[in-house]
This record gives sequence, structure tokens and C-alpha cells, in this order.
Amino acid sequence: MADLKKATFAGGCFWCMVKPFDQWDGVHKVVSGYTGGHLDNPTYKDVKSGTSGHFEAVEITFDPDLINYETILDLYWKQIDPTDDGGQFQDRGDSYRTAIFYHDNEQKAQALASKAALEQSGRFTKPIVTQVLPAETFYPAESEHQNFYKTNPEAYKKDRKKSGRDEFIQSAWGE
Repeated sequence: MADLKKATFAGGCFWCMVKPFDQWDGVHKVVSGYTGGHLDNPTYKDVKSGTSGHFEAVEITFDPDLINYETILDLYWKQIDPTDDGGQFQDRGDSYRTAIFYHDNEQKAQALASKAALEQSGRFTKPIVTQVLPAETFYPAESEHQNFYKTNPEAYKKDRKKSGRDEFIQSAWGE
């Protein structure tokens, strides 16, 4: 088996951040969870309350021989509003901010380069506020939050529609 790698991203509600990565060849799993805070073993309630300091995030395990980190970064940018530092879409607060958590210096360099390219592209008129941070302990979320788009498809579709995420993606990326 190939040497698998990790990629960790915060992009607002983690329910909406699993499916875009989960369906690519080379992605072995996508786990919803929490990272970047000060509380050990946070719960959904802790994170949602805003007292733990964590981001809702996804941890992607991938085979770099089948899908490279740059491709995963490109997918990530097309799932978020990188100009919003108050959360994402209908989900507001620090736990819903965007961030790329790098696992090594190569990922850090690629993340910073992709952010700079997006800033220079002129696609957005407001500054890109997505942070690039070192990966910290990742705590998987409770089981009911894993693969939510598969286990609760109707609730997922309803929440995603209500969020405004798809309209933003369409207007920003034409996808």
C-alpha cells in the first residue's frame, strides 16, 4: 500500500466539507472533526458553544500517487468563501472560519502558494482571509456527524440548500 498522507481543512460546517472530497479517486477517507482549539477531546456542544477554540474541520486521508495535494487544495478553495472571516454562509462564529492546516513544510509551501495565487487572480474583490496554520491534534466528531450526506441525505440537502453555499460556489466559480 502506498504511503498515505493527510490534509486538514476548516471550511464552515463540516457536513458540507465531506462530500466534495469523498468522491475522488485516491481519497481513502474524510473524517469530520475538530482542531485548533485548547480543550482536549471536545464535543460538538463544546465547539458549537464557541468556548473550545476549535474549528469544525475535515481530515482527508489520501494517496498522493493518485491525487496530489495541489488538486486537493484546488478542491478546497472551491468549497468556501475565502473572504469571510466571520464564518461560512449561514454558519457564523469562530468555529466556522476557514483554515488550511498543513502537516509538513511542503504542504505549508503549497498552501501559501495557492493562497497567493488566489489573491493575485483578482477573482475576489475582498482580501483572502483563510488562515494557513500548522496541523494540531485532530479530534474526530461524534459518529452522527460522520458522512452526514450519506447517513442523513434529506437533512443534508435541506441544510446545504438553506446555507447559500451552492449559490456562492456557482457565482464565484461557475460550478
